[in-house]
Amino acid sequence: MRKSLRLLGRLILGLALLLALAWGSAALWFDGPANRNLAALLAVLYPLLALALLFKLRPWRRAYAACLVLFVLLLAWWLSLPPSNSRDWQREVAQLPSAEIQGDKVTIRNVRNFDYRSETDFTEHWETRSYDLSQLRGLDLYMIYWGSPSIAHTILSWDFADGQHLAVSIETRKEAGESYSAVAGFFRQYELYYVVADERDVVGVRTNHRHEDVYLYPLRTPPARARVLLLDYLKAVNRLAQHPKWYNALSHNCTTTIRLHASDVIPGIPRDWRWLANGHLDEMFYELGVVNRDFPFAEFKRRSYINPKAQAVAAHGDFSETIRKGLPPRPQFAPK
Repeated sequence: MRKSLRLLGRLILGLALLLALAWGSAALWFDGPANRNLAALLAVLYPLLALALLFKLRPWRRAYAACLVLFVLLLAWWLSLPPSNSRDWQREVAQLPSAEIQGDKVTIRNVRNFDYRSETDFTEHWETRSYDLSQLRGLDLYMIYWGSPSIAHTILSWDFADGQHLAVSIETRKEAGESYSAVAGFFRQYELYYVVADERDVVGVRTNHRHEDVYLYPLRTPPARARVLLLDYLKAVNRLAQHPKWYNALSHNCTTTIRLHASDVIPGIPRDWRWLANGHLDEMFYELGVVNRDFPFAEFKRRSYINPKAQAVAAHGDFSETIRKGLPPRPQFAPK
């Protein structure tokens, strides 16, 4: 029995070491020196050095301790890499939003409202808009699919009684000429960015130009709770304007960051695998009664698909109003 436990312990240590070597090599490749040849050299030398220590040093405890020290040094370097707000950004993320809050009045600078002719051909409009928090009446969720049904991009949008809709999409802030890589997203390649935008912009570019599949779900969220959540978002927006932060595809992505915000204001947010496999997030919300359940789920999802309506909106039509026609209605919440 003791021998079996010892063997199991060595297997676990061996697996942990392999994972550390793989992660360290990838970190050096993605986040190492700008010189790609030097980065590649370091990415190869790190596991070779660790393996040399492992096979040369004895006893085993000393070898594992040396590998651990090497990994801790690498991790300390990686954690010290500073994010920045001063880079040559792509035009659609070039301006940082910020908010001024005075009682019920919120004034947001750099609300994005571009006119798109295609995904990459557009006229920029960065606007200053004001919102009356006393007019908040609901919160909506967008889910956007471009490939796997298990992965989606999520956007929250606040619904005001005066007809305004404020959408916030949590994304990567990419530099000019930079493209998104799902693998690089796990490392320190992209800063975190909150796109604060008109729905015609941040949703319309996806339905009409990227031709992604977009679903819109009105949520059972009381206005008071929607207000607190919006204010929490705007605090993060203002923090990022002063102190940039790294995006991470696991811990700080479009959906896990929503959960972090929601956990700040809503008690008892469930831990569920669908926060990570977020293409199924609507199924979880349906089970919890957060969205309309007057229909079977398949019919509910079919009615929530907005692409045909979005693509039919005239150039100067009311985008937000049109895409909401025929949606399953917002479920009622119990008044406090």
